[in-house]
Amino acid sequence: MNHLLTVVIAGLLSMTALLALVRLYRGPSLMDRVVAADMLLATIVAAVGAEAAINRHATTLPVLVVLALLGFIGAVALVRFAAPEKKQ
Repeated sequence: MNHLLTVVIAGLLSMTALLALVRLYRGPSLMDRVVAADMLLATIVAAVGAEAAINRHATTLPVLVVLALLGFIGAVALVRFAAPEKKQ
């Protein structure tokens, strides 16, 4: 059962990463690429979390926290960069 669950999770995460890479490559606008990069990072976080849950260890928790913070800060920075400024 555990092996089957591992294969299913790996397949779903691989498909998600592939679709995010396609959108990252083909995205017509900068915002499409930003969302695709954020989705790819979220997929990586999910893969690391699934690996930690399947192998039952918590040593990768700092890696998960750093990756999540990197994704959040990167997305906020790019949105602030891409958003037009409002004139007062």
